[in-house]
Amino acid sequence: MAGNANLRKADGAKNDEFYTQLKDIENELKHYKGFFKDKTVFCNCDDPYESNFFKYFAMNFNHLGLKKLICTSYSGSPIAGQEFSDLPLFKKLNPKKAYKVEITEVYDENGDGAVDMYDVELLLKNMKNKMTLLNGDGDFRSEEAIECLEEADIVVTNPPFSLFREYVAQLVKYNKKFIILGNENALTYKEIFPILMQNKMWLGFTSAKEFMQTDGSLKKFGNIRWFTNFDIEKRHENLILYKSYTPELYPKYDNYDAINIDKTADIPCDYPGKMGVPISFFSQYNPDQFEIIDGIGRYSILDNERTKKEGKYLSMINGKAKYFRYIIKNLHPKGGQS
Repeated sequence: MAGNANLRKADGAKNDEFYTQLKDIENELKHYKGFFKDKTVFCNCDDPYESNFFKYFAMNFNHLGLKKLICTSYSGSPIAGQEFSDLPLFKKLNPKKAYKVEITEVYDENGDGAVDMYDVELLLKNMKNKMTLLNGDGDFRSEEAIECLEEADIVVTNPPFSLFREYVAQLVKYNKKFIILGNENALTYKEIFPILMQNKMWLGFTSAKEFMQTDGSLKKFGNIRWFTNFDIEKRHENLILYKSYTPELYPKYDNYDAINIDKTADIPCDYPGKMGVPISFFSQYNPDQFEIIDGIGRYSILDNERTKKEGKYLSMINGKAKYFRYIIKNLHPKGGQS
């Protein structure tokens, strides 16, 4: 719970300076290696000399078979120029300016048997890889960043917590493949829900629990998940259902025609009608098995005008409101009755 409180505090204060650990990036991206071959990857919320996303893709450039890696920094970052400030090239640059790094070739330039950040430092001195100063601040909404976005095939990053809605909307607008981090509570956002319902985004494989702060210390957060639109095998795994429907076990909401289910494991195998399930269901959501048709507890996509005033009352049972619920239907119920 403390982790969630940290996220709410960060979101309210617009404090987005939390940095992803390399181990969390590796744990998730190992499941996507086949998707990167001959692709241009864009990390558009990452200082090239601070970000572990840049480090991961630079170190694995050849292994993944990348065509190109683009990273842009944000000039407002309070830690810009710290982690790799000992690199000679970076010492010559103004760390408070926004930069773009483009990598198209990675070799073991210093002959030590490994490709590391110092090899990238050497590679930036040749004509095939380059670092350039941006005219603007490097914000993902800037014209320069959007030009890079249009060039890219895949976006991978940890976007600002407070701008997640706007960030995802931009990715959808430009029809980009992506693997990004976000708060699990985004599954309930009114702006995000239609994207989920239309199968334009879903959860990845893992979560991230600790992030580096601007002072170098680690801070724990709860419910940080990877989001993606890659058609990974995980989202086609059937949820095993073993319970049967009875009116006593599955009461209906007071103001909405659907039965309530408090735990994903309790979804009945034989109910053909509407069911309200907790957001934890989404981690096991298979679009071949279920259809998501609405969300209640804060709003209703199906009837926005009527539910503007009702809000959480749609998820009430005997006068007590449940937390946000996805309204789903089983596409293949086992001969049950509503």
